[in-house]
Amino acid sequence: MNRWKEVLINPTIPVLKAIEIIDASSLQIALVVDENNRLMGTLTDGDVRRAILKGISLNDPVQSIMFREPTVVSIVESRDSILALMKDRQLRQIPVLDEDRCVIGLEVWDDLIKTTKRDNLVVLMAGGLGTRLGPLTKECPKPLLKIGNKAVLETIIDNCKEYGFHRFAISINYKAEMVQNHCGDGSRWGVEISYVHENKRLGTAGALGLLQETSDHPILVMNADLLTKVNFQHLLDFHSDQKSAATMCVREYDFQVPYGVVKIDREKLIEIEEKPIHSFFVSAGIYVFTHDVLRLVPRNEYFDMPSLFEKMLEQKMEITVFPIHEYWLDIGKLDDFERANGDYEEVFS
Repeated sequence: MNRWKEVLINPTIPVLKAIEIIDASSLQIALVVDENNRLMGTLTDGDVRRAILKGISLNDPVQSIMFREPTVVSIVESRDSILALMKDRQLRQIPVLDEDRCVIGLEVWDDLIKTTKRDNLVVLMAGGLGTRLGPLTKECPKPLLKIGNKAVLETIIDNCKEYGFHRFAISINYKAEMVQNHCGDGSRWGVEISYVHENKRLGTAGALGLLQETSDHPILVMNADLLTKVNFQHLLDFHSDQKSAATMCVREYDFQVPYGVVKIDREKLIEIEEKPIHSFFVSAGIYVFTHDVLRLVPRNEYFDMPSLFEKMLEQKMEITVFPIHEYWLDIGKLDDFERANGDYEEVFS
């Protein structure tokens, strides 16, 4: 197959266009080439996210952030030697070059050795009241509200299934019976579902203290009122590469001051900045935790996610952040619900 030809890009195209090319391909990489098809560098999802954290503009050219010294192989390399090289350097793609450094192929780990189902537990936090949605959640818990033709919770599970997840634990409190009756044991979707019963409100992290999970695989935790197309493989790969105790997904949030901001030095006016825009990174409600993190959560006590991260920081545990540039929407208010319904067919169908 010549799928790799779809990810050949010019060094001058904007980063945003390169993201679109990477997202549209299953190869998870773009190959930056000159006019003669010679390899100049590579660009992966990780390169883009690191650049975002450094404040790079998505309109900047790809050559400003590409990796200029990628590992490459020749056409004569054997499958076993390529697999060994990938394993040694923790790579999932290696460009294949000819004697003139022109791209003639791309070796992909998943093509060389097929992956099996992921045994990571996915914890979906579905116990909230959803009060900001007013009458919509009076008779129906927020995770069961229909967006498009499916309940939000069902779309989340379907999306996770695409990445090989098949083990789910759903924390339930408000209208717990409705969630349990709708999802059952998960067999109708080909997954396994268990439940964490919150007999009282436990906050955004308290349910983790009730988990009976014994697996050593990292645990994916996600609010059950989110719609997103984040690449969970990239997220888990990032978490593994960083060897972190926890990884927090973050979104860039822009806030515009509605006034002219005056800068002064004592009594003197220095500058007036008209309605400046400030950018922040905010939590996206998606996390990856190692099993050790669970011991920090008190059992059956109210405990919020910020408190958990504060505890980790106090104990000097490694925490990394993973910026999301894909579709993401927190269905917190009525206008979010309406927007999600408008987006659903294009994004999830």
